[in-house]
Amino acid sequence: MDNEISPEAQVAELELDAVIGFNGHVPAGLKCHPDQEHLIYPLGCTVLIQAINTQEQNFLQGHNNNVSCLAISKSGEYIASGQVTFMGFKADIILWDYKKRELLARLSLHKGKIEALAFSPNDLYLVSLGGPDDGSVVVWSIAKRDAICGSPAAGLNVGNATHVIFSRCRDEMFVTAGNGTIRVWELDLPNRKIWPTECQTGQMKRIVMSIGMADDDSFFYLGTTTGDILKMNPRTRLLTDAGPAKDKFSLGVSAIRCLKMGGLLVGSGAGLLVFCKSPSYKPINGTAELFATCAKKDIRVWHTLSNRELLRITVPNMTCHGIDFMKDGKSIISAWNDGKIRAFAPETGRLMYVINSAHRIGVTAIATTSDCKRVISGGGEGEVRVWQIGCQTQKLEEALKEHKSSVSCIRVKKNNEECVTASTDGTCIIWDLVRLRRNQMILANTLFQCVCYHPEEFQIITSGTDRKIAYWEVFDGSVIRELEGSLSGSINGMDITQEGTHFVTGGSDHLVKVWDYNEGEVTHVGVGHSGNITRIRISPGNQYIVSVSADGAILRWKYPYTS
Repeated sequence: MDNEISPEAQVAELELDAVIGFNGHVPAGLKCHPDQEHLIYPLGCTVLIQAINTQEQNFLQGHNNNVSCLAISKSGEYIASGQVTFMGFKADIILWDYKKRELLARLSLHKGKIEALAFSPNDLYLVSLGGPDDGSVVVWSIAKRDAICGSPAAGLNVGNATHVIFSRCRDEMFVTAGNGTIRVWELDLPNRKIWPTECQTGQMKRIVMSIGMADDDSFFYLGTTTGDILKMNPRTRLLTDAGPAKDKFSLGVSAIRCLKMGGLLVGSGAGLLVFCKSPSYKPINGTAELFATCAKKDIRVWHTLSNRELLRITVPNMTCHGIDFMKDGKSIISAWNDGKIRAFAPETGRLMYVINSAHRIGVTAIATTSDCKRVISGGGEGEVRVWQIGCQTQKLEEALKEHKSSVSCIRVKKNNEECVTASTDGTCIIWDLVRLRRNQMILANTLFQCVCYHPEEFQIITSGTDRKIAYWEVFDGSVIRELEGSLSGSINGMDITQEGTHFVTGGSDHLVKVWDYNEGEVTHVGVGHSGNITRIRISPGNQYIVSVSADGAILRWKYPYTS
């Protein structure tokens, strides 16, 4: 009997062949390897390496409980993964060799859970953060596979640290952050110590959900549960700025990345992914890579940097008066003199749909809402019409009859609940798009050609044939100030930056002017057009100004201020 082998010992282990699944519960758990060909992510107690093109999978198995965090070294040579375990027991960190797909070392000091991991930029050190039951931060030597030193991660009177990130340039500096704590750490290798400095945020107390470091270590950014972003200076340990002041990201900033092109890629708890920049942190919609123009029978789409024509859409014997991109980028909406609104696919130029008899005396202005569900058009007879756009249908919601002459410009408020229309009858009307009624009317002795909302949307600026730029209060329609916009000829085009600090104008004097919004002064003048400027736009991200004139010229100007 003693020589008999137990049934369990005879059972062979099954080899895992493939896994389909991704639960997304591990914060920042989906990683792209620096070779740009593999995805690395945890599933249960396994770490998967999956080829992006071939879907081939490799498995790193060594944890005896769920993987709680993951990190990849800058060179891509090492992968580190941490796990959760039962209270009081030690939780392992496993260091993996990426090329050989094998375990290099098992590092055990923390108890309960590994909260976060980060590699130093030259693959010398690994820093680990323990969970709520552990509360310590430990620096490990990758070469020796051993701990160098450790320390409590946060002070006694604050919450737990939950995130860690290393400097991009120095192996001796890293940052931890969490519930009411933001610390910059310096590694003192000869004395085997790490020295923390608490960052000062004044009265502002936040719970950090995500963290990102600039490539040159100039700043690091913290995403919080309240939906705002903190910008910190790692040298001075002081708060530089915070935002957005209004319209914070719903359900917190759960992911944040600093881009090499400048700006931040921000993911919110509500599933929203946006591109934004300091100091406003407002989403930058659209792209500066493409722009579209219309003249007579043509609509043309251009590549900004190469000045190359990418697409030409032609409707014979017709004149296009205005165009707008749907915010999802799936269609170009155009206004035509035959009274029709035509929508085209922006890649192929295919006609998607036509709204017949949209206006009696031609469509003169067009605008779209940010939710892509409505198109607002203005006609030569003065009517403003609101169209509901469905998958297969285009339905008239309301015809708003207040203007007595052609509508020249339409701008929609960001929340899609209000719009402003400018007309050559000397009025600008602010419309309620929920009740589909007039909110406010602005009267002036001019033929209005252009109107813009200030980004805060409590003011509008208008201009027209009287050569004056007027600031108006949205609430009661009262004039705030008037500027002399041009010495000769009307102002036909106007646009404002997303921050609201500057705006640009162009008109019959053939000059492009950049204005300071608050001071009301011209800061830059562009001389280049030989014909009357008809429209002007600032690109998303404030890189370029594009102006068009009646002689057919398209001029691209470098925006004079850096974002």
